[in-house]
Amino acid sequence: MQIKAMIMSGELQTGAPLPSMRALARSIHVSVITVQKAYEDLQRDGFIDTTVGRGSFVAAQNREFIQEEQQRRAEEHLETAAEIGRTNGIPVEKLVELLEIFYRGED
Repeated sequence: MQIKAMIMSGELQTGAPLPSMRALARSIHVSVITVQKAYEDLQRDGFIDTTVGRGSFVAAQNREFIQEEQQRRAEEHLETAAEIGRTNGIPVEKLVELLEIFYRGED
């Protein structure tokens, strides 16, 4: 979900208001129920706070939580890379070398 990514990247700051469910549904051409479900998931996961009559806002985020979430995403990609390496005979040392190059941002 784009809202979650925007919160995690810092593009949406703590306290930032989110569009109403109806307005968002209209702007992205989906049902209000779809947006409601997405907002409920974001609230359950601690990304937004919703107050009846006021709307939904970006929740204060715990830096540790964000780091854990990002680490989980990295693990998924590393798992995929390891599977590709294993099934194609790429030595783990080569994968580690590539990871170090990408991590440092070397060309």
